[in-house]
Amino acid sequence: MRPLAVVGNANVDLILGPAAPWPKAGTEIIVDHDELRVGGCAGNSALAWDSLGVDYAIAANVGNDQFGTWLRQAFPERSKSWPVENIGTTLSVGITHPDGERTFFTTRGHLPLLTFDEVRAMLDGEKLRGGYALLTGSFLTDALTADYDRFFDWAEAHDIAVALDTGWPLDGWTEANCAATIGWLKRCRLALFNEVETTTLTGVSDPIEAGRELKAHMPEGAIVVVKRGLHGAIAIDAEGRLSSAAAPVVTVVDTIGAGDVFNAGFLAALAAEMPLEACLRTGVAIASEAISTLPRSYGQPSYLQETGA
Repeated sequence: MRPLAVVGNANVDLILGPAAPWPKAGTEIIVDHDELRVGGCAGNSALAWDSLGVDYAIAANVGNDQFGTWLRQAFPERSKSWPVENIGTTLSVGITHPDGERTFFTTRGHLPLLTFDEVRAMLDGEKLRGGYALLTGSFLTDALTADYDRFFDWAEAHDIAVALDTGWPLDGWTEANCAATIGWLKRCRLALFNEVETTTLTGVSDPIEAGRELKAHMPEGAIVVVKRGLHGAIAIDAEGRLSSAAAPVVTVVDTIGAGDVFNAGFLAALAAEMPLEACLRTGVAIASEAISTLPRSYGQPSYLQETGA
């Protein structure tokens, strides 16, 4: 098993819903369920790796409030070196809708204060040599994002393959955000983007062709994954060959973090040196279980064998 790490946004999610139609201002509605859980791409990916029973490192930070304490308690051993920022912890309130979609209200909180120097202090480059580092939350971790070149230099020096999932920009996919993302991908060996992100970044409407266009901006031998929701996922390998995995039909509870959980399953299988199609199946299976269970389930260790059969 190759080493795994995740770097970026771990925060607190409060999920409420389903809500429909959207309530008028000044009114109150009752919803069927609520759940307080670890959120953010880094947090969701780490939860899934815990459930899969794989070892990993996580570089994240928290705020100096009760939510920060609660977040660290979710990863009691791995959070010991997390910096505690002198600000409240980032909180996302996710309102789910009957069709499985969601609306987020998120505070800036602690995430913009995570720095590269803090990340480097939390990760052992030699232990991660030859492995994969999932880099997340690019448009939320302002200080770290400003130092991405140093992060990429550090990863390259230790032969760590960076897998990028930027998340959705707060101001949308502007020309500047697209250009920045393409620039980052030039130094990444894996791209883990959803279909809308991939087609927006490339200006190509077909997801397969958009994936190929994205790959053209990346280093030789890079892998591009396009997450397609209910249509499963596709990947273009180092030689340009296409692999795909279909998604099972499930009853959706909420889709929050589905792509993050997919990332964890895909990378765990890749770190176990499973074939690319099996990596896709693993990611899709775990994401499908996550979005259809309450309380949420993130899979189990046997998934790495079952989906690779």
